[in-house]
Amino acid sequence: MKIKSKILAHKNAIIQIEIGGTHYPKNHLTEENVYIKDNDSEEIKSHHLITEGMVLLDTQMLFSTPQTIIFEIDEEAVVMNFICCNNVETHIDQLETEKYSRKNTHNIFYATKYKATFKIPAFEQTNYFSIILSKDFYYNIINEDWELHEKFSKNILLKKSSYLTSKYIAFTPAIQWVIHEIKNCNRQGALKKMYLETKIKELLIHQLETIITLPIQKDQIDEDDYNKLLEAKQILDKDYVHAPTLAELSRLISLNEFKLKKGFKACFGTTVKSYIIKLRMEHAKELFQNKASTVSDVAYKCGYKDVSHFSAAFKTFYGFSPQKFKINWDFIHLWITGILLLS
Repeated sequence: MKIKSKILAHKNAIIQIEIGGTHYPKNHLTEENVYIKDNDSEEIKSHHLITEGMVLLDTQMLFSTPQTIIFEIDEEAVVMNFICCNNVETHIDQLETEKYSRKNTHNIFYATKYKATFKIPAFEQTNYFSIILSKDFYYNIINEDWELHEKFSKNILLKKSSYLTSKYIAFTPAIQWVIHEIKNCNRQGALKKMYLETKIKELLIHQLETIITLPIQKDQIDEDDYNKLLEAKQILDKDYVHAPTLAELSRLISLNEFKLKKGFKACFGTTVKSYIIKLRMEHAKELFQNKASTVSDVAYKCGYKDVSHFSAAFKTFYGFSPQKFKINWDFIHLWITGILLLS
């Protein structure tokens, strides 16, 4: 499998990778970094993790003039695609796609031979995070006969390029967190490869959870309202600490409260209030992993003015008090530190 990306106005490729398509547990993982800076007119950073059957690309670009980029994969591939930028005009051969990218959205697609043209506007920070898998690698982490995956799997069998779902879907906090973990992994060698493959599978699970159920739910909601509900979710994802009230959120997305409440529950399987609590509790758990954080500090940083209200919400969500969680985490942290000092 050959993967190539280049700026149309340049001769040299930004990305040029060649891998085999077969997944072997003992294959080595290699890393490479690309950095291109042309005075103040352009800056490209691209980090690649590569093994047989899999390439992970994390690419950031910024240009002072509009640019066109061609991206190609010469063989069959399944791509887990995560878009972290707006306003990039996209055309993909053999695949119908949304004309312009939307920030913090994701999808999965299969292509027999992939060729995409991206028109990138000036002064628009562009970031793509993509995991390119051979068929063999993909089917190593998912059962090709899985009933929830049946239609997409049949398209692969028929060599028919397709998306898992027709629309790119908004990131969930879980997806954002796994991407963060992958980007910030400091392990090396075989351990890093094992960790990365585990996280790819976890990321795929989160993608399928958000994508597979959406077509049934979306049939009940018109497209304009659905896009407004996605906007509401993105507002909460961005600032759940100072989350707007239901009335304020309704005004921000120009959708009445009834449609907001019913539609949010139908699309995302939870109420607006429960979703905010979920985001806050996940953030609290991360903060407690910092030994210096107190319960009152964490409560305040998660949007609670009253520590007792925070403690009650934490216990309801996790089944034990934040004080107990902090004590247990501090003990684990001390234990790990001791092992590292002895080794």
